[in-house]
Amino acid sequence: MKQFMRQSAKKIVREQWFYLIVVILLLAIFTQMNNPRFLSLINVQNVLSQISTLGLIAAGVTVLIISGNFDISIGSIIGFAGTMGCLAIRNGAPDIVAILICIAVATLCSLTNGILSVIFRAPSFIITLATGGIFTGLCLTIMSGGNVTIFGRMEYFANTYIFGVIPLIFFVSILGYVVIGCILRFTQFGRRVYAIGNNERAAFLAGINVHKNRILFFLTSGIMTGIATVMLISRLGASQASTGAGFELQAIGAVIIGGVPISGGRGVMLGTFVGVLLMGIIFNMLNLLRVNPYLQQIAYGLLILASIALSSIRTRMK
Repeated sequence: MKQFMRQSAKKIVREQWFYLIVVILLLAIFTQMNNPRFLSLINVQNVLSQISTLGLIAAGVTVLIISGNFDISIGSIIGFAGTMGCLAIRNGAPDIVAILICIAVATLCSLTNGILSVIFRAPSFIITLATGGIFTGLCLTIMSGGNVTIFGRMEYFANTYIFGVIPLIFFVSILGYVVIGCILRFTQFGRRVYAIGNNERAAFLAGINVHKNRILFFLTSGIMTGIATVMLISRLGASQASTGAGFELQAIGAVIIGGVPISGGRGVMLGTFVGVLLMGIIFNMLNLLRVNPYLQQIAYGLLILASIALSSIRTRMK
């Protein structure tokens, strides 16, 4: 029993998310000492709500990066899908229809990215760079550059708290982590994610249909992005083409911070969750401490660089 516990402890210490948790605890103690409002219920709820949308997106992005793919059109997809959902509500559609439209549009856009990546045999980074402009252009053309408000509709997602404490949208985000985490760990689909990310050629020789699975990876990310879009517009009460701007880079950053290497092939969902949580706490901490907002962008960049450096050091040590 002692040997098992010792081996488990060594395994945990090797994981990047363990060090991130230590950093989170240290930051929480430091911020609480300088601003007692940090651990207040209202502020904690605010942090959990803010990281919920990013968490769902990052869960889908984790699948893509582990498999060796990227999608930098996610921000454009959110703006397009959210605007179409809000437009449906403005034209008299019930909430459930708008929700299904958001998820369907996001899924279809992401699926298109996967299909084009396979057809053209081009890096997904380049494909999604192109499609991101297309999705944004379509949204701007349909709305003539304007936005769509939904006047309080769908607010129950953002304003509902489980047991009066936990935001409902954070609970939905946790469910997203659990579902994707179980898929990666316990299913054949998950094993293919790692196999293709480790060595695409070897996976092909082992009988894995690489092209089909790549499309399914994008499909999975699209579904998570669609759900995240619903959660986002429930908070904002409106949408436009630029609503999701920057989410794709934040999601990629959170996944990398959580320990998934750019080269793919490995990573765990717990790491992504801790990475998202760390980003949310850092931005909240800097706001409470009234740090210059321009310096916050520097802190974000330094955080990603530090995570890449730590990942590189761990890889060399192994």
